[in-house]
Parts: sequence; C-alpha cells; structure tokens
Amino acid sequence: MRPSTLTQHPGFARMFQPDRLTLGLMQPMAPLINGVPDMAGQLALAARADALGFAALWVRDVPLFDPEFNDAGQIYDPWVWLGQLAAVTRRIALSSAGIVLPLRHPLHTAKAAASVDAVSGGRFLLGAASGDRASEYPAFDRSHASRGEAYREYIEVIRRSTSEDYPELSGTFGSLRNLDLLPKATDGHLPLLAVGSAQQSLQWIARHLDGWVTYFRPLEQQRPRIDTWNRTVQSIAEGTFLPFTESMFIDLAEDPDTAPSPIFLGYRLGRHRLVEELTAFAKAGVHHVAFNLRHSTRPADEVMQELAEFVLPSFPSLQAPTTPPSQAP
Repeated sequence: MRPSTLTQHPGFARMFQPDRLTLGLMQPMAPLINGVPDMAGQLALAARADALGFAALWVRDVPLFDPEFNDAGQIYDPWVWLGQLAAVTRRIALSSAGIVLPLRHPLHTAKAAASVDAVSGGRFLLGAASGDRASEYPAFDRSHASRGEAYREYIEVIRRSTSEDYPELSGTFGSLRNLDLLPKATDGHLPLLAVGSAQQSLQWIARHLDGWVTYFRPLEQQRPRIDTWNRTVQSIAEGTFLPFTESMFIDLAEDPDTAPSPIFLGYRLGRHRLVEELTAFAKAGVHHVAFNLRHSTRPADEVMQELAEFVLPSFPSLQAPTTPPSQAP
C-alpha cells in the first residue's frame, strides 16, 4: 500500500514539491568512448554537486554491456556506486533510473534499496524499470515477454518487505514466511518511481507508485503526457502528490544567449535560454529535470559551476528534513 504522504522523507522532499521544479544530474558526467565512460573523478563531481545545491544524483542499471546499445552506464553495479555516493555526499537525494526489476530477485532489490536509504539518512528513491534490452534476459534465464507481470509482482514484494514486519509473501520469486527483511525504509516508506512506462498503464502507476520518470521531449510533445498524467492522478489518487520527472541531455554553450538546437534527447543551448525552457516546463507541471552531460563539449565541472551560479537560483532545492544515516560497524 502506498503511503499517503512522503513529505517527511528527506530524499523525496528535496526533489519534489508541488508547483516547484528542481534540478538533478545523471551520472556519469562524462562522454562515452566506445560506449564506456571514464569514471575517474566522478565521486568528486558528485560531492561538488552536493555542495552546489543540486537536488539529486541519478545512477543507471546496465547489468550487461551490449555493443548494439553502446552504453555501459556508470559501469559499476548501481548498489555499489550508490553506497559510494552516500559516503561522499550529505544533502543531495540519490535515485536510480532505473533498477531493472525483472532481472533481480525482489528481496535482494528490497534489501539493497532499504540499505542505501538507511546509510544515506533517508535520501534514496528507487526508480524502477522493466528493462529495454531484450538481449540481457536470456543471460539471467528470465522472460522478456513477461517482464511487465514480473514488475508488478516485484513492486508489491519491495513495497511490503521494506515497510511491514514479517510479511507473508509468495509468488514466482519464492515464498517468505516467519522471516523479516532488514533494514526497513526511512519512516517505513521507500519512495518508488516508475522509470518509463515499465510495461504498465498510467492508471496502475498512479495507483501503486510515487511518481513517474520519462524521457525528454520538446514541451509541445511533452505537455500532452503531463496533462494525461495529471488527469490520471486526479482520477486514481485524488489529493496525493505524484510528481512528473524527465531527463534532459544538455550541451551548455559558452554564449548564454545561444538558441536551443536539438541533440539526442535534449538541446544545445545557452544558460539564458535554458532558464526559459525550464520555466516553461515548470509551468506545464514538470517537478524535476535530471540533466545528462554525456554529450557536453565542455568539462562537467565547468558546466556544473555555471548551472549553479546562473540556473539553480531560479529552481532551488528545498532544505529537506534530515535523518541521521545508519552507522556501519
């Protein structure tokens, strides 16, 4: 059962507020060379993003490298990397975009997610996907065709095992009786976000999850999706705040007045025009934008600094309620 409010969850509250847009960064903040990024310096960039006041850091789940996709994500297992990020940051939210649920046992996913939430002081949000790389499924002996069904089942397992004491659960994953999963999520509520459609209807997402993350589209194409999402939330979960998030590739030009020109899932543009674009998205009902700097022609630290000085002030993150992180032995 979804909680009625997540306003006290530090990560959710930092990223999401009604009628407000916040900004995050997708890792790695580095170009791909033959599909693989240079991860040197990425932890330092994460710490810098935290200090500069960005709302969130996002990580990807790419279990196996497929040359046809030519994208290895951040290379490292997302749970290992999230643990590193939790250790070098203090305020910024941490989220996944998204863990491929059907390829992982749901109790393993639940324990990993609740653990990151605990050691980060309640800053983690689990963005969950159904997986868009059919080539990975045979390696795990999983059915690509039935990934939507697995997603629905695993969401329930994750939700209940991270919030209930000694839940009784059974399904295709196995059976849980007289055993408990620890730790539990902060305040008993682990925020769950749908990344993409995950083979589900918007009605199902609005009924069971805490928000929707989708790809960048120009505003005239994105607006119908935002409106449809809002109508769905109103009909399914009236009175519940369920945010709308999008990713956005940017190549920030040195000239602040450079007009937007399309790149892969985003724009090359100057900071003045970026503020205009983001203001329009905010008015349309977007609550968070995750910047991807993979195609940036300028160094990531330079772009982050310019964003922090000239763009973030228009879209500030709130100082979210804090929860002390768990202390590992």
